[in-house]
Amino acid sequence: MASTMSTMVQYALTLTPPTSVTQAIVGQFAGAKEQQILTVSGSRLSLHRPEPSLQKVTPLHSHDVFGNVRTVAPFRLAGSNKDFIIIGSDSGRITIIEYLPAQNKFKRLHLETFGKSGVRRVIPGQYLAVDPKGRACMLASVEKNKLVYVLNRNAQAELTISSPLEAHKPQTLVFAMIAMDVGYENPSFAALEIDYGESDQDPTGQAFETAEKQLVFYELDLGLNHVVRKWSDAVDRTSNLLFQVPGGSDGPSGVLVCGEENITYRHSNQDAHRVVIPRRRGATEDPSRKRHIVSGVMHKMKGAFFFLLQSEDGDVFKVTIDMAGDDDGRPTGEVAQLKIKYFDTMPVSTSLLILKSGFLFLASESGNHHFYQFEKLGDDDTETEFASGDYPADPLTPYTPAYFHPRPADNVTLVESKDTMHPLLGCRITSLSVDDNTTIASICGEGARSSFKTLKHGLSASEVVESQLPSVPSAVWTTKTRKDDEFDAYIVLSFSDATLVLSIGENVEEVTDTGFLTSASTLAVQLLGEDALVQVHPRGIRHIRAGGGVNEWPSPQHRTIVAATTNERQVAIALSSGEIAYFEMDEDGSLAEYEVRREMSGTVTAISLGEVPEGRVRSQFLAVGCDDNTVRILSLDPDSTLENKSVQALTSAPSALNIMPMADSSSGGQTLYLHIGLYSGVYLRTVLDEVSGELSDTRTRFLGPKAIKLFRVGVKGQQAVLALSSRAWLGYSEPQTQAFMLTPLDYAPLEWAWNFSSEQCPEGMVGIHGANLRIFWIDNLSSNMLQESISLAYTPRKFVRHPEAPICYVIEAECNVLSSAAKTRLQNDPSVVNGDAVVLPAKDFGYPKGKGHWASCIQIVDPVTEKAILETLDLDEDENAMSLASVPFASQDDEAFLVVGIGKDVIPSGNMHKGGFISIYRYLEDGKSLEFIHKTKVEHPPRALLAFQGRLLAGIGSELRLYDLGMKQLLRKAQAQVVPNIIVDLQTQGSRIVVSDVVESVFYVVYKHQENRLIPFADDSIKRHATCTTMVDYQTVAGGDKFGNIWILRCAAKVSEAADEEGSGAHLANERSYLQGAANKLSLMCHFSTQDLPTSIQKCQLATGGQELLLWSGLAGTLGIFIPFTSRDDVEFFQSLEQQMRAEDPPLAGRDHLISRSYYAPVKAVIDGDLCERYVLLPMDTKARIAGELDRSVREIERKIGDARTRFAY
Repeated sequence: MASTMSTMVQYALTLTPPTSVTQAIVGQFAGAKEQQILTVSGSRLSLHRPEPSLQKVTPLHSHDVFGNVRTVAPFRLAGSNKDFIIIGSDSGRITIIEYLPAQNKFKRLHLETFGKSGVRRVIPGQYLAVDPKGRACMLASVEKNKLVYVLNRNAQAELTISSPLEAHKPQTLVFAMIAMDVGYENPSFAALEIDYGESDQDPTGQAFETAEKQLVFYELDLGLNHVVRKWSDAVDRTSNLLFQVPGGSDGPSGVLVCGEENITYRHSNQDAHRVVIPRRRGATEDPSRKRHIVSGVMHKMKGAFFFLLQSEDGDVFKVTIDMAGDDDGRPTGEVAQLKIKYFDTMPVSTSLLILKSGFLFLASESGNHHFYQFEKLGDDDTETEFASGDYPADPLTPYTPAYFHPRPADNVTLVESKDTMHPLLGCRITSLSVDDNTTIASICGEGARSSFKTLKHGLSASEVVESQLPSVPSAVWTTKTRKDDEFDAYIVLSFSDATLVLSIGENVEEVTDTGFLTSASTLAVQLLGEDALVQVHPRGIRHIRAGGGVNEWPSPQHRTIVAATTNERQVAIALSSGEIAYFEMDEDGSLAEYEVRREMSGTVTAISLGEVPEGRVRSQFLAVGCDDNTVRILSLDPDSTLENKSVQALTSAPSALNIMPMADSSSGGQTLYLHIGLYSGVYLRTVLDEVSGELSDTRTRFLGPKAIKLFRVGVKGQQAVLALSSRAWLGYSEPQTQAFMLTPLDYAPLEWAWNFSSEQCPEGMVGIHGANLRIFWIDNLSSNMLQESISLAYTPRKFVRHPEAPICYVIEAECNVLSSAAKTRLQNDPSVVNGDAVVLPAKDFGYPKGKGHWASCIQIVDPVTEKAILETLDLDEDENAMSLASVPFASQDDEAFLVVGIGKDVIPSGNMHKGGFISIYRYLEDGKSLEFIHKTKVEHPPRALLAFQGRLLAGIGSELRLYDLGMKQLLRKAQAQVVPNIIVDLQTQGSRIVVSDVVESVFYVVYKHQENRLIPFADDSIKRHATCTTMVDYQTVAGGDKFGNIWILRCAAKVSEAADEEGSGAHLANERSYLQGAANKLSLMCHFSTQDLPTSIQKCQLATGGQELLLWSGLAGTLGIFIPFTSRDDVEFFQSLEQQMRAEDPPLAGRDHLISRSYYAPVKAVIDGDLCERYVLLPMDTKARIAGELDRSVREIERKIGDARTRFAY
């Protein structure tokens, strides 16, 4: 049978998961008093732990469900102290999961099928509402279908779920749905619905105009076990959101209905009460613009409750309900009035969560998520309060609008801002920095909260103190004086011919009465036993007893100590003669030398003892490295002391060794490793067998050109290895997977480092950088990407780098926002109404809205030296920058110019416009400034620009044009209509141009220089709404579309060669079209659904010396890579592993993994690395079973999975 495998196979990996949160919920998911926050980001569920004492939110666990999570809700069975999670997804199933804190994972409890998979308008899963008492839940679709499930527990106290009860109503659209709080009466649900049956049958449109939106109450009769439509009434047609009002003993029950500029309290047995949403006052504010509520939260306290509701401007309003009382002042259960007042302004959110600890979590619609602390509840301020008694219940009745003055936040204080990347509108690998670290430059965010971000691989380190020393030290140690001390007592510094001892306390100062020899350099310092200290120096070993006594072991005559290693009970030294001397602590606390010294084959360059295992009296092995490029493992067992156990040959002499146990995902526990650093800058990690002393499973990594030094350090409660070369690297176990990670530190290059613990810095490190002593600590191990951010003015659209200097140019545009000129004109106009408010910062309050207006500019960004905006060039009113390129014009002696494509009066929704311009700017002052040259008018906004053979290639509507630079405007040299709709992207190699159409995929175009013609010769046979493309090679293009697919297309070799032949222009131009397109069709090589919308794709190298790969960015903040396989064996291995993982680890929400990656077209020639990497999270028995099927060991499989990422990326 012939192989059907593609000749090109890719390995898809996620570098950074999406950061856009579509929904967030809060609950006691761990079963303890503390609350946790669950966020939904595309297909990923993430659990976070708020830490009020530290005023931050810490990530706990993240799980990719490989499906579209549409909605989630928490619920708790009566009498329980733990919240469960219900998931509505695209799997056609309802899923109930719980969080297991001991194992730090989600466990699926129930998976009930109810319909087809996918996001369809008649398949429930879009709306989910859970009874506050945890008795039932309702799952609804956008149209027609509603299902109710009864939740209970069985005799074994296990959660049970009933068969679904139907509450369907055909030809009905649902806009919002919630559960009502009715105490312990029958569970009730409220929905906003509209019946389109008559509108569908009425061709005149009259029925549509008069159709009413209904508020409908559904009741689940627990006795009869069926759902009834209990009550309905017409509400404002603009209503879009519902909020639950507390019931039972806590409140009047019912719902708040939010519509355009109105919030109405509704209940079947109460009168309607309505308040308006206040409008902003300000000279630049439109006094007639009405607001909507986009998110909110209800919070219950003892004897009271309130709502915080947010408008699309970010203004948060506090809404309260006053209850009517009888003659004696006792509440009657009737609502007297609804009140609303301005609370604070925050970023526009998708979810607001109030925690019991007095904090507010805001999941931002764009930009960073925020964690606030309540200072007060807005009860004692001077803000005007508006009551429902002043407004009619009918929204169509005329009324006087309410106004307020926005102000800086007063009721909440921002305590933490969680860095995010969404919306991520583009990124490029660029060599901005001078070091060897790859930099990813990106444009993110929306409006005034947008930013230019640079991302680097690394861990952030926070410096505690930096101190200048009198001369350059060679090494540093810290030590306690007693084993049971909590913090270190001394810092010991070694110089070329002296040792300095500093005491650690309120002040760090030199001490001389410690017993240390200060007239010689030091090789090692160690706390020995309970309270003794050991100092190893070139001429001997100094044993300092607790009572003040000092025992000295002098080195043999004519020999010095060249290397030393210690632990709490053992000391081993290497002499200049190549001998190893070994000492062990006796029962009386003295050091005793083993009578025989071991002579090595060469000069010893490094030596290491492991820590004494708990319950043992000695470390079993001694590792010795020699200049003959070997490492030997010697036994320290009393019966075979210093006997050879194993040997490993190396490519260079070892400069450092370290034996230490670390967490191991292969064994599920701790494994003993030998870490080896070479003089050549190569780091090796090998497994040291705790019984036989054999070395196995060696992994290597090049860290830098300098010889490596290794140190055992403690970070975040785990043992880690610090490797110092030309930069510092930390080797640690990833908190969730326990996989070994080696990540550079974003810190100064160090020559030596050691653990440091004090009251101010309990888990830090002390290091030497030149003549400076630095104390620092690692912030967190959960993220290995570092971000630096520079604020931008408006939403960024595209950016390019200067041809030579590390400077970037960003075009920004904001729709329906007043331009700078319009704002200035309004602020200076004394006749403007509504103008009695101060101008507030746009970053906090947003820009003033103006329908049909555009605000746009070009900003020059220096992300390296100044790390700021160098210059801002505002465009004319109602112009918006849409494309840009840096173009060297051959007619100007290859001088590069910045070319910007501009649209005039563009209306995005209907592709309406009044033409466009192409503006030319000259670089000044090495790119730090721009000089406007001229502007050329064109018929359509230029959406794509590209430098091409010393000229400018522009996509103007459906036409591809070639321009040269003239004195007063651009000179058109060639043009051709190459796509049916709109050109949105251009790529080129040689004379070939790849043109992307907004709908019709990509077209291959050749430029015939002799004939001066642009001729399309190949296109795709399938429509693809292309968003980004890049050329992989001369015949191949990779791209993404707006449905979240990434694909690779290839032109046949014969067609490609024929297109480049001289004199083939006439033949190509007159070839017979095929399938209403070009004569030749492209072949699909790879196809993959990413669960995000690709905004950029680039062929690049991420790791120094690594293989080229494809880096893509997604709108929700995702960064991903596609690594091409070079070995058929690797392809077959990973394909087999992927098949096993699909069977052994099915997605949590019930979506089939193969279908999720084949959302719009079958996945082709792409292996899902994210699924393969879940192998390390599986239980040991499942790992072993998969390993048996693949005929490999668990460690070998994990090694291949790890190498697939670390060899090419991080």
